[in-house]
Amino acid sequence: MDASRAGTPSGARQSTLRATNLALALRAVCADPGELSRAGVAAALGTTRGTATRLVDDLVAGGLLDEVERGPGSRRGRPATPLAPGRRPAGLGMQVDAGLVAVRVLDLRGRVVAERLHEEDLRDSDPAAALRLLGALAAGVLAALPGELRVVGSGLALPGLVDAGRGLLLRAPNLGWSGVCPAEVLAGALPADLLPALGNEADLAARSVAESAPGRPGPHRDFVYLSGQIGIGGAAVLAGRVMTGSSGWAGEIGHVCVDPDGPACPCGSTGCLERYAGRLALLAAAGVPADAGPDELRTRAEAGDPAARQALDGAARALGVALAGVVNVLDIPTVVLGGHLAELTGLLRPRLEEHLARRVLSARWRRPVVDAGGAVPAAGATGAALRALDAVLEDPVRWLPA
Repeated sequence: MDASRAGTPSGARQSTLRATNLALALRAVCADPGELSRAGVAAALGTTRGTATRLVDDLVAGGLLDEVERGPGSRRGRPATPLAPGRRPAGLGMQVDAGLVAVRVLDLRGRVVAERLHEEDLRDSDPAAALRLLGALAAGVLAALPGELRVVGSGLALPGLVDAGRGLLLRAPNLGWSGVCPAEVLAGALPADLLPALGNEADLAARSVAESAPGRPGPHRDFVYLSGQIGIGGAAVLAGRVMTGSSGWAGEIGHVCVDPDGPACPCGSTGCLERYAGRLALLAAAGVPADAGPDELRTRAEAGDPAARQALDGAARALGVALAGVVNVLDIPTVVLGGHLAELTGLLRPRLEEHLARRVLSARWRRPVVDAGGAVPAAGATGAALRALDAVLEDPVRWLPA
């Protein structure tokens, strides 16, 4: 059909095709950094070497891809030049939780370029004061970044129900916040183009497991993630994507009831999972001071302290009850523990896997497994930075010179 008769100018179609191919080329290199050359990109895209070369040259010129040195084992002659994600694009990730404020900048290679973490008890805190602290930390980090770095966007991880469309934190029980609009406070500290997109802390932390770097798959693609902080957040990930639900509020595993007659929870319910396996609840049950941390609990448990062992057994049981229901409903039998739960995985795993094997209907054929997702502080900030870098992966043309 003639282009004019089709109603779509040929130039527009060519522009769209180029944009699509640039995104595919960039993603191919991000997924396999340092291994693909221009010929490798051509093979990955199923296109000619000449087309791939033009695409890569544009991405290199725009700083979205870098040519890197060949390794010491390279073949003699003129081997192809390896490609890597560009060092200039970066994403700003931020997090406010009941125990910390964090700012982290990641580049397109997934490296932490800069970060600031400030630990503070923010339970029942003043939202404006906490957000002003976050803004000051973020402004300081941005001011100290190398001049060649280009921050393409930002995100903010928060521990509660978030209305991302309106930029509103609806409720965060462990912070004691309701109806908070962070942008109204952060506007005084951040440029308008870096006011953050909001996200649930556990959803974004789960993304840091699903992706080891922007566009590069992590060790797990299908898993249930538990974010262990003062409370417990959760997320379900399928094919590398967080399942957010119709309103973005899915995954509140910490507020699954494991005992209707259990202790009251700040959310207003009783017997929630986090009343047994949240960090403060777990330490209190073990008789460990709240400021001692999971290390002290682990040391006591390994020494045979009965209170510590009982607290861990109670947490494993509560986790088993809650997670078995999730696995039975979603058919995702891999559980990844984050935060303080990751630090205690070795002690929790045996009993937790026993509970899951007994309670999960399909366990006879596919036994659920429990893994540690790492105890990196403020994993939600990492996930927020990864999400900010989606802007480059999805539309590289926007970041190339005109």
